Amino acid sequence: MQDQTQEQTPQNQNPVLRALRRSRGRWRLFAVLAIIGTIVALGARLNSEFFTPEKDYTALIVIEGVIVSDPSRLAVFKSLEEDDRVKGVIIRINSPGGTTAGGEELYEAISILREQKPVVAVINELGASAAYMSAIATDRVFARRLSIVGSIGVLFQSVDASGLLDTIGIDFDKVASGPLKAEPDLNEAMSDEVRASLQALVDDSFNWFVDIVADRRGLTRTATMALSDGRIVNGRVALNVGLIDEIGGQREAIDWLEGQDIEKDLPVWQVYPRAESFEERFIRLLGEQASSVIGLNRALPAKLPLDGLISFWQL
Repeated sequence: MQDQTQEQTPQNQNPVLRALRRSRGRWRLFAVLAIIGTIVALGARLNSEFFTPEKDYTALIVIEGVIVSDPSRLAVFKSLEEDDRVKGVIIRINSPGGTTAGGEELYEAISILREQKPVVAVINELGASAAYMSAIATDRVFARRLSIVGSIGVLFQSVDASGLLDTIGIDFDKVASGPLKAEPDLNEAMSDEVRASLQALVDDSFNWFVDIVADRRGLTRTATMALSDGRIVNGRVALNVGLIDEIGGQREAIDWLEGQDIEKDLPVWQVYPRAESFEERFIRLLGEQASSVIGLNRALPAKLPLDGLISFWQL
């Protein structure tokens, strides 16, 4: 009789089941609150990177990837010149170089800033061509023993697709105001006249590059020319030949800044590129994940093609 009564008891009246349901509901609520708390805490932490402090600090500028002209970067340099809270500046570099105009722009911006505050460069994996041009604008250049440094030089590159176009039966024609207008042309080999004009352009830009290396590094022009055949060297060799000042990284750069009458243990804040807000980072990561899922990331080119006058080292 007792067994029959238990069999007829509805499951929703079973005290054990009710307790399990309540417990499961509480754990779900706890998990949701924990996730929300984590997101809020992470957002606060990430957003704290977005704002500069109210007290004195050391500014960090990160130069990565291909260097091109950048008005927003110039605006940051201008603001640092006028900001009394900025006591020193670290330029952290990991770049193969870029356009000659972009390198010149960055070199001049750092040179102007150097007149106002102590500025130090740290070359991490790579500081070549226009990136090295930028590094020597600072007061002090640090690099790792095995960092890649140098590649002093300029190049102009173009594509001669005339053989391919002839094969597929495509020809281009043009009317130009002069024999050097719109040259070189991809549908024909470079003529001697065109090559001579481009060589003059490269040589003039190269001579300017050599001059600033000799001036900033305290080298004779002869010694600089010996290092300006486009070669790359590691940090150990760069130190021996005078292309950098010391072996080290950001910690050593901070120590050097503190030796320039700057208060010790100042916070270091990245001012360029500005840190992403939590919302921006979340959207970017979501987009990257979506691209990975649908395979778009595999369709991107492995190298950024550059065409024109550049100061660039590439594998």
